[in-house]
Amino acid sequence: MFSTLTAIAVLGLAAAVLALLHISTGPLLVTLGILLIALVLIFATFIEDAIRPVQTLANVVAALREEDYSFRARNAGRDDSLGQLALEINALADTLQTQRVGALEAVALLRRVIAEMDAPVLAFDQESRLRLLNPAAERVFGLLPARDLGRSATDLKLQPLLDRPTETVLSADLPLAGASDKSPRWLIRRGSFRQRGVPHTLIVLSDVSAALREEERLAWRRLIRVIGHEISNSLTPIKSIAGSLRSRLLPRSNGDESPPSAASQDQSPVWTVSPGMLGRDLNRGLSVIENRADSLNRFVQAYRQLAQLPAPVLKHVPLVPLLERVVSLEIRLDVRVLAAPDVDLLADPDQIEQLLINLVRNAVEAATLGMEETSSGAEEDAPSLFAAESEAAPAVAVQAAPQRMPQVTLRAVLDGELAAIQIEDNGPGLANPDNLFVPLYTTKKSGSGVGLALARQIVEAHGGAITLRNRADGPGCLAEVRIPIAQAMP
Repeated sequence: MFSTLTAIAVLGLAAAVLALLHISTGPLLVTLGILLIALVLIFATFIEDAIRPVQTLANVVAALREEDYSFRARNAGRDDSLGQLALEINALADTLQTQRVGALEAVALLRRVIAEMDAPVLAFDQESRLRLLNPAAERVFGLLPARDLGRSATDLKLQPLLDRPTETVLSADLPLAGASDKSPRWLIRRGSFRQRGVPHTLIVLSDVSAALREEERLAWRRLIRVIGHEISNSLTPIKSIAGSLRSRLLPRSNGDESPPSAASQDQSPVWTVSPGMLGRDLNRGLSVIENRADSLNRFVQAYRQLAQLPAPVLKHVPLVPLLERVVSLEIRLDVRVLAAPDVDLLADPDQIEQLLINLVRNAVEAATLGMEETSSGAEEDAPSLFAAESEAAPAVAVQAAPQRMPQVTLRAVLDGELAAIQIEDNGPGLANPDNLFVPLYTTKKSGSGVGLALARQIVEAHGGAITLRNRADGPGCLAEVRIPIAQAMP
C-alpha cells in the first residue's frame, strides 16, 4: 500500500509538471510510462530488501514451532539489524536440531535397552492404566500391546504390582492370573515420572530367584557343616562303644558262665550278664544302636556333598556318546534314546554323567514301581519320577491310569545356545512339586533328600537349569536339563 500510494503521488506530480510545460499527450504518456516502470523497479527492490527478510524469518520461526528444523534464513549477515536477527534465528535452529537429534537417539537407545532387558518393565498412568511395557513383560504376563495398552491394572490382573511396597519380593505363590510363569520370584522396584505433565508410575521387576537360591544354598551349607561336625563327633564313639559292649555281651548271652580271667579284670571291668532274655535284649539293643549310628553317619556323609561339591572342570563333552553311556548303565529297563543333535557340551563330564545317571535311574524306578501299583491296585502312594525328593502321587490317580508297560525315553533338542536333555517316564507323576529341590525332604525309606538339591546345584554351576513337571500328553513326568553348548561359548 505504501508503494502504491507513493507511485500514484509521484505520477500525479509528474503529470501536473508536464501539463504546465505544455507537453503534448503522446510524449506525456511515454514519460509517465517510463516513470512508472522506474518506480516499480525501485519499490520491488525495496520490498525484496525490507519485507522479504521479515517474511522469511517469520516462516523459519513457524517451522521451528512445528519442530521442523530444516528451514534457514537466506542472506543472513551482520550488516544490518535484520541480518543479525536472521543469524541468531539460524543459530537457534541449529541448536534445536542438534538437541532434537540427540533426544531422538537417546529415546531410541532407551527403547532398545528396555526391549533387550530380561526384566519386565511396565508404566501406569495416574488412573492405573497400562501405558508402557517391554517384551519381557509381554512374555511374563502374557500381554499384547495392541490389546492391553490403555487397560486398567485391575482388568489385567496386575493390581498387586501397584499395591505392594517397593523393594519387596513378589513371591511365586502370589496370585497373578495374568502371569504365564509363576515360578520366579520378582523384586519390585517402583518409581515415578511425568509425561506431558501427567504423573506415571514405573515398575521394574528383577528376577531374584537365582540370588535367593544361592543364599539358601549357602545357608544349607553352613547348617550342614555345623550339624555334620557335631553328629560325626558323637557317632564315632557311640558306634565304637556299642560294638565293644556287644562283643562282650555275646559270650555271656550264649551261655558262657565262666568267670572272667584275671587279665581281663586288670584291663577293664567286665559286665556280667546272665543268659536269657536280658542278654538277648541288651545284645539286640546294642546292635540297633550300632546299625543306626552307622546309617546316620552315611546320612551325614551324603549331605556333606552339598557343602563340599567341587567346582566343575569344563571340557568339550560330545552329547550323543554321553547319552549312550548313560543308557548303557541302566539294565532294569530298556531306555529308549530318541533324536539327539551332534554337538558338544561345555561341562564337567564326571558331574554331568553322574547327574544323568541318577535322573534315568529315578525315572526307571518311578515307571516300574508306578506300573506295579497300577496293576496291583494298591492303596499306597506311588513315588513320582524323583520320589527321593518329591511327594508321591495319590493312589487314586495311579488306579485311574490305564495299565501299560513301563517306559522311559531320553532325548535332546537344541534351544538357542543350550542343549535341552529331556527324560520322560510314564509313572504316576508329581503330586506336590513345591518340595522337589528342598534338602532333607524325601519320601523314600532309604532316601537322603539330597538328589535333586545336588542336581540343581550341579546344573546351575554349569550355567544351565533343571526343571521337572508332569507330562501334558499322559501320565508321568518330564525332567529337563539345559546345558550350554561348547560351540556357543566365546
